[in-house]
Amino acid sequence: MRISLIGGIDRLGRHYRQEAEKLGVDLRIFTRSETNLSAKIRHSEALVIFTSKVSHRARDLVMGVALAKGIPVFMSHNCGVCALRDCLNCVKEGLAET
Repeated sequence: MRISLIGGIDRLGRHYRQEAEKLGVDLRIFTRSETNLSAKIRHSEALVIFTSKVSHRARDLVMGVALAKGIPVFMSHNCGVCALRDCLNCVKEGLAET
């Protein structure tokens, strides 16, 4: 399962990946707006957005891609490892229901 994380803290990237691996998730992390971000997230099965650590511009771009491609989006204002764990569990439960 490939999930993209938009936002977050750079120094927690290793911890985000470790937590995702425990849950069997291939996590792509984008802590800031990047060139061709929309192309990089286009093939994700779900998106997690940490709203406290992402710009409005990047969030709007990501939401546009998600709506166009029918990708589920999970948002959290917190950006810690526990918040990511909770979001990934919600993603897995949500995708399992469909």
